[in-house]
Amino acid sequence: MDFSKFLADDFDVKDWINTAFRAGSKEAAAAKVDGHAATLVMKLQLFIQEVNHALEETSHQALQNMPKVLRDVEALKQEASFLKEQMILVKEDIKKFEQDTAQSMQVLVEIDQVKSRMQLAAESLQEADKWSTLSADIEETFKTQDIILISNKLSGMQNSLMMLVDTPDYSEKCVHLEALKNRLEALASPHIIAALTCQSVDQAKVFVKVFMEIDRMPQLLAYYYKHHKLQLLATWQELCQSDLPLDQQLTGLYDALLGAWHTQIQWAAQVFKNPHEVVTVLLIQTLGGLVPSLPVCLNSALERAGPEMELTRLLDFYDTTAHFAKGLEMALLSHQYEPNLVKVMELVEVVYGPYKPYQLKYGDMEEKNLLIQISMVPLEHGEVIDCVQELSHSVCKLFGLAASAIDRCIRFTNGLGICGLLTALKSLFAKYVSDFSSTLQSIRKKCKLDDIAPNSLFQEDWSAFQNSVRIIATCGELLRQCGDFEQQLANRILSTAGKYLPDSYCPRSLISFQDSILTDRKSAAKNPWQEYNYFQKDSSADYASLMEVLYTLKEKGSSNHNLLSSSRAALTRLNQQAHQLAFDSVFLRIKQQLLLVSKMDSWSTAGIGETLADDLPTFSLTPLEYISNIGQYIMSLPLNLEPFVTQEDSALELALHAGKLPFPPEQGDELPELDNMADNWLGSIARATMQTYCDVILQIPELTPHSTKQLTTDIDYLTNVMDALGLQPSRLLQNIVTLLKTKPEDYRQAARGLPRRLTAAVAAMRGLPY
Repeated sequence: MDFSKFLADDFDVKDWINTAFRAGSKEAAAAKVDGHAATLVMKLQLFIQEVNHALEETSHQALQNMPKVLRDVEALKQEASFLKEQMILVKEDIKKFEQDTAQSMQVLVEIDQVKSRMQLAAESLQEADKWSTLSADIEETFKTQDIILISNKLSGMQNSLMMLVDTPDYSEKCVHLEALKNRLEALASPHIIAALTCQSVDQAKVFVKVFMEIDRMPQLLAYYYKHHKLQLLATWQELCQSDLPLDQQLTGLYDALLGAWHTQIQWAAQVFKNPHEVVTVLLIQTLGGLVPSLPVCLNSALERAGPEMELTRLLDFYDTTAHFAKGLEMALLSHQYEPNLVKVMELVEVVYGPYKPYQLKYGDMEEKNLLIQISMVPLEHGEVIDCVQELSHSVCKLFGLAASAIDRCIRFTNGLGICGLLTALKSLFAKYVSDFSSTLQSIRKKCKLDDIAPNSLFQEDWSAFQNSVRIIATCGELLRQCGDFEQQLANRILSTAGKYLPDSYCPRSLISFQDSILTDRKSAAKNPWQEYNYFQKDSSADYASLMEVLYTLKEKGSSNHNLLSSSRAALTRLNQQAHQLAFDSVFLRIKQQLLLVSKMDSWSTAGIGETLADDLPTFSLTPLEYISNIGQYIMSLPLNLEPFVTQEDSALELALHAGKLPFPPEQGDELPELDNMADNWLGSIARATMQTYCDVILQIPELTPHSTKQLTTDIDYLTNVMDALGLQPSRLLQNIVTLLKTKPEDYRQAARGLPRRLTAAVAAMRGLPY
């Protein structure tokens, strides 16, 4: 039996008993379970007796050892008390010693101070004497032409001069020493130039040591910069005098600069302590000292390019510079030297600086470029069918120009010119909508929709309507692509310019705007090439506008924004104008016939039937030609409106749902046609017909009883046509026919509940007292 489990911290009685029974399962099988349990109990009792015996022996030994432990504790207590007394005595001795020797220590301190001052005075006298000695020997030293020896002498004089700061002639000594340094520099300058010309590392190291000792390192670097800068500037002069275009001249210059970087960084690493900074300054001075300067060259090249190619040529030049900047960035990162971020930022500024004025006015340049490009897209043609075709083709050209503008903005401004881009895009869409609208007006004139000849023969011509349907489909494609383009624009803005928006930015908060500037400066310290921001310093107001746009896009999401809301609204109005064109092209024939109604002489002239019999039945009359023409024309409408139902054109469907037709249903009417665009158009044309018919009826000056019956017959015919098409006659038309059919003696009774102006007008036409 394993009794070690009783010592475990997580001892569980139940687990131990179950384990004991499982271990003794064979025995339990041979005998009864009760017998096995009794055996376990007996073993536990024996174990308990052993434990009790061990406890008694241990307790007995502890009691025997207790007096000895007490004696040891007492002895230790006495030793601690004795030690305490000894420490108190030592402390008193130390205190007494300090009191006795305090005066002696003060004297020693004063003596040490006197000694230090005397040594300082002695050193000063030695340095003063050394200055005098060196000043006397310096002329002889200059005669030796030994630059190293002369520099050692001047270094010694410089150290001596530091000890003579408080002397009356200190300033004169400084002037004298500077004059000697100038003589040494003049003596060494030919040798320096020779060392730089032959790229001698050993000689250059000597001069570096010499000029560092006399604190003239900036002057030595000036020789270095001037020598190599002259070579690079001469290369630029040769390129400018050649017949190469500017982009190739820039390529030649940048290749020379990159070559100089790789060559000089290896040489400077052997000579200077900070070669990275030295070569960076060389490039800065070279780019800043170009004659003619890059801004002048860019301006001349853009003037020669002309307005049409100005932005394109500028982007070509910028791409050349950006390629150079990328190569320079990789060259700087490839060396193990720690870069001077201030100098690197200056280099970035001088590389991209020539383009900053153009980047700041990018929006104006892009707007001018887009307006020139869209002006070259023809919309107006002699034939209507050609106009319709050009309008359809212009959609892809429009959004192709807009997409290329986004690419140019990201390529030239790295997303910072988004506000200018939005302004340019709005101008582009406004110009296009204006040209599109003018073309629609031209089509109206060519189709003669505004000049109706009253005496022209009635003939059906559906070509204008079919062309108008194609224009409506074009408007739908404009609306669809505008939505897609706006989504694409928002995504491109967030993906490129979103990095400029700090997480802590809050709109209309000056503090957060300042924080964002500081944040940008910190981020710029990471990699000035990637974080170059020309916008922040030179156009803070525009930069704030950019932050507002980015914040709005980030908060509302790229799918819920109003970047081009005005353009979308203009395209919607254009779609409405196309709807009106299509409607007028259909309604023109009907309107032409209806305008004849009020001018017909037959209304006031007694007919043959009226002279023979006043009670001639109405059904004996036939509808006049004008209303027959209208009825037949309306009956042919469903066939010509079939494209609205059969064509699976998503653009046309979008435009039809976005547009609104004139003469909407009257309030309270059932609107089954709203589910079907063909029925919707049919209903609109029918309501326009009935409304115009009512208007011209009320303009009839006089109706005889016979002409009243004739007019009633005409109205009934039109009503039957409407019923055949599943359309309801308008309430006004129903009221007019009711008043026309009413007998004179019942007129007052029938007129009750109807509009007074209507009843009075009909009564005046019929010559009834009312």
